[in-house]
Amino acid sequence: MKCVLKFYMINRVLLRIKIVQILYSFYKGDGKSVPSAEKELFHSIERTYDLYFHLLLLTVEITNYAATRIENKRNKLRPTSEDLNPNTRFLENRFVRQLSSNEQFNAYLTKQKLSWVNEPEVIKGLYEEIIASDFYAQYMKAEESNYAADKDIWRKIFKKIILESEDFDNSIEDQSIYWVDNVEIVVSFVIKTIKKFEEEQGAFQPLLPMFKDDEDADFARKLIRGVLTNGEQYRELIDQHAKNWEIDRIAYMDILIMQVALSEIMDFPTIPVNVTLNEYIEIAKNYSTDKSGTFINGVLDNIVNQLRKDNKLIKVVMFSDKK
Repeated sequence: MKCVLKFYMINRVLLRIKIVQILYSFYKGDGKSVPSAEKELFHSIERTYDLYFHLLLLTVEITNYAATRIENKRNKLRPTSEDLNPNTRFLENRFVRQLSSNEQFNAYLTKQKLSWVNEPEVIKGLYEEIIASDFYAQYMKAEESNYAADKDIWRKIFKKIILESEDFDNSIEDQSIYWVDNVEIVVSFVIKTIKKFEEEQGAFQPLLPMFKDDEDADFARKLIRGVLTNGEQYRELIDQHAKNWEIDRIAYMDILIMQVALSEIMDFPTIPVNVTLNEYIEIAKNYSTDKSGTFINGVLDNIVNQLRKDNKLIKVVMFSDKK
């Protein structure tokens, strides 16, 4: 029986971030329409899903590079005993072998034409950092070799080397404008995927779907339309409740984040207000100024209290909505 992964690639946290990013470009640009913004959003989501597979492919490419290095040493004019009898544990990693034969993985790579062929220096640099690490040395000299250790080494590689590599970051930025801001979150999903791999699944190990279901795609579509349709109304609310602040002195990203948050608060009656507030406060902390989280929380809290007082806020109580 095939296992089913209990998570998915494009969750609502990432969707909210994507919508803020797309709207930032939309409002800064000229001549765009609501349909074009929506199209750009879903194109960006698809490219982020590409990144998930592209990063998984990195495990195979680095392993292939390691194999080439070993073969070159064997074929030297005067190979040493170590050259002729290398430790091949890294090459024989069972997780990478399983992934490289995965049907879903290979079908997607073929369809999207994803490859690291133009980034040989990145592959080389990452491999050299890997073999210089303490955890690699421990893995290679361990008395026992097992599937769990083969997965664990790659989780460590992604967390401690790939995420920390400046050359890798530069490469990702050069390869796609849609990838650079989402590397960290996509790497987290790659790590979760590795953890969920089961050896008995073989080539049929399921990878993450793009969405959990159609509901999340509908959420993204409705949210971006709501901001674009009612953005001016939400901006007026922000202006009214941003006490002691002139609207043109507030950070542009803060205004945008609050507009998206208000669209979610008004248009999604089953999402508790505190959930929405917490999500956008976190986005503000990461994408705006140091004080933005506190400022946005205060303004939105004032707006929500006024909307409730005026009976303009309708929420379906699914569970506690209290802050």
